[in-house]
Amino acid sequence: MKRSVIYALGAAALFGASTPLAKLLVGDLPPVLLAGLLYLGSGLGLSLFRVLRDGGWKPSGLQPAEWPWLLSAIVFGGVVGPVVLMVGLVSTSGATTSLLLNLEAVLTALIAWLVFKENADRRIVWGMLAIVAGGVVLAWPQTGDTASRGLGPLWVAVACLCWAIDNNLTRRVSASDAVFIAATKGLVAGVVNTLLGFGLGASLPALPTLAGTLAVGLLGYGVSLVLFVLALRGLGTARTGAYFSTAPFIGAALALGVLGEGASPTLWLAAALMGVGVWLHLTEHHAHAHTHEPLVHTHRHTHDAHHQHAHDGEPVGEKPHEHPHTHAPLHHSHPHYPDTHHRHSH
Repeated sequence: MKRSVIYALGAAALFGASTPLAKLLVGDLPPVLLAGLLYLGSGLGLSLFRVLRDGGWKPSGLQPAEWPWLLSAIVFGGVVGPVVLMVGLVSTSGATTSLLLNLEAVLTALIAWLVFKENADRRIVWGMLAIVAGGVVLAWPQTGDTASRGLGPLWVAVACLCWAIDNNLTRRVSASDAVFIAATKGLVAGVVNTLLGFGLGASLPALPTLAGTLAVGLLGYGVSLVLFVLALRGLGTARTGAYFSTAPFIGAALALGVLGEGASPTLWLAAALMGVGVWLHLTEHHAHAHTHEPLVHTHRHTHDAHHQHAHDGEPVGEKPHEHPHTHAPLHHSHPHYPDTHHRHSH
């Protein structure tokens, strides 16, 4: 669990840092084109890394039944979500948008709990509420903020719903290669949003700005998403979403040094609330007798209590390895979280 928490907080840190860094780089670059270039940086960079890592292009390892989940996640989170957000930004103030974006964590958890029946202990619910409350305090409109008009806030809420659906669908394929998942999302979303930006009359920025934007996209969207997928494996959707919702605070904290912005009392209050929420999650203890149903999938693993299958050919010992394998029915009791192997009902 500790490793998965580090993955989730690392994903939040990289994504939170991408906002002030992108603001330094792009200036007046249209938001749709900016989104496209950030996604492209993610997709191109991770694809190159995967080819170098594997010594050439290799199959993704996704099972046929997993492709609909991944493609649906890309449509909701990489295509529809960003476009709907841009529509909402036309008639919604920046402060109000920041406040509404906290809906993503709430909607992610609600879908995980109500639709996919993910376990939610009382401690996790209170931790989620504390973290979201910190985000609300951080993003609360300040004096002089202009009022939002029309359906703008509704469109922002719809974008949050799209990303919440994306998070839950991505969990269904989180056992597969995280780099492939993130690279595919980045390439598809990057191409779609960049072409849309060109269609709206935008043009490419100067080469230094373009390179910087792609680099920020690789780290803030690409590597961040890889860590997010790894966290999904060990924590489940709701808990990962809660940790990831600390990203606005991390971005605001970085802005203190990078952009020279002042620290307000609300920043420290938000930090305290989020700290309480993270502590509640870290100190959770969940254990009971449970049954593992038969399961066939592929992911990197060692021969632990949940992986006692035989191998054809030479034994692999205790080394981590990856191949399609079958889980036989198993009934036991131990502390666990809603990870890849613990998606049972309660």
